[in-house]
Amino acid sequence: MPRLLPARTPAARLLPVFLLAALMLVGGLASPAGAHPMSTSAVLLDVRDDRVEGEVRLPVDRLAVAVDRDLTRASVLGADRAFLKRYTAEHVAAVGADDRPWTVTLGSGSVRTIDGVAHLVYPLGLRPPDGRVTTFRLRYDVIVEELLTHKVVVTVRYDFDRGILKTDDAETLGVVDFDTQSLDVPAGEGSWLRGFATTAGLGIEHVGEGADHLLFLLMLLIPAPLVATGGRWHAAPSARRCIVRVVHVVTAFALGHSLTLALAATGVIDLPTRPVETLIALSIAVSAVHALRPLVARGEVVVAAGFGLVHGLAFASLIGDLGLGRGSLVTTLLGFNLGIELTQLLVVALMMPSLILLARTALYPAFRIGVALTGLLFSVSWTLERAALTSSDPFEGIQTWLVGHPLLVAVAVAALAVVARHTAPQAPSDGGGTLGAGAH
Repeated sequence: MPRLLPARTPAARLLPVFLLAALMLVGGLASPAGAHPMSTSAVLLDVRDDRVEGEVRLPVDRLAVAVDRDLTRASVLGADRAFLKRYTAEHVAAVGADDRPWTVTLGSGSVRTIDGVAHLVYPLGLRPPDGRVTTFRLRYDVIVEELLTHKVVVTVRYDFDRGILKTDDAETLGVVDFDTQSLDVPAGEGSWLRGFATTAGLGIEHVGEGADHLLFLLMLLIPAPLVATGGRWHAAPSARRCIVRVVHVVTAFALGHSLTLALAATGVIDLPTRPVETLIALSIAVSAVHALRPLVARGEVVVAAGFGLVHGLAFASLIGDLGLGRGSLVTTLLGFNLGIELTQLLVVALMMPSLILLARTALYPAFRIGVALTGLLFSVSWTLERAALTSSDPFEGIQTWLVGHPLLVAVAVAALAVVARHTAPQAPSDGGGTLGAGAH
């Protein structure tokens, strides 16, 4: 005799519709922004006894937005050459500890492809008025004075002997953005600890500001409180079982992205950015489908490991902009990976207690389906945009809002879990794998 399922409450029936409607409403109110950080600028400095030399790397696509011109590879070295050099020079300055300005010079610009993106590159020279380099403040707001989300990674090398660089080690000094448009550049020896801390911060920002990476992780966590039996989701027998599965998922993803991050950063593998970003969007779609209905037993672990390899290639794209030599890659990779893992663990800590509690209620099937459908919708939109099949993502606003308000999202899910625990404490007998007779 077929087993009768408990009738769903009106709240459970309406929850998916409510979630999608709320997302669309907020999306209309939020400001547009990308699902993934765009190309970064870079400033590379070689600190010598009497001068500082280096170069400035400007992504042409971001530069075009900042100066409000339609720039091409040909125009940046042709019709717009003088204007762009003047614009860049006006937004770079150096001031010594005695508050005296240093002389700033830019060499002839060239166009170089870095991580698949065209960059306008200028040789940079900074000279103190007394001919002796001491700790100075670099003031820099090229592009960032117009683009709130743009980042400029500043790296520095110190190890010179009679004007000749002895090693290719570079230290990541810091990041310039709209809020922080100056950095202190110490004279003398570099600090591996400072570079390690800076790259860890870059890892945190890279994941924390990337809606696609966060959504992929969320799609993997949604089914974690459940178990797959007979092609459907069922409630896990214990919280301990849930925690073990989360550990497996996070570990699988960490191993996957760490492997390809190291291989890509050291130049062993090199893939264009667009196909990698498209695969990341597809990874979210696969994990969302798995959250709706299990593809294979323990599929989220398989998905996390497999697509973790793809996400590692995207993580490596930022390291490719740092201009670091092989010697400093160990510190950079360790710091960057630490930042990524800390961000992932923070997401797990914020979301999993609520998800485990909510999974023991009758509302979880509707919640899981609503969130998975939203993730699937976002992933399809990202896939079409990144494959150049559409020109824009209509959901950029909501994605930016959600990423910008992580605590609010976590509190909302926690409140829903508490309310559901008191109003619908009995989970359906199949753990939420079906919505009723004949449903999936």
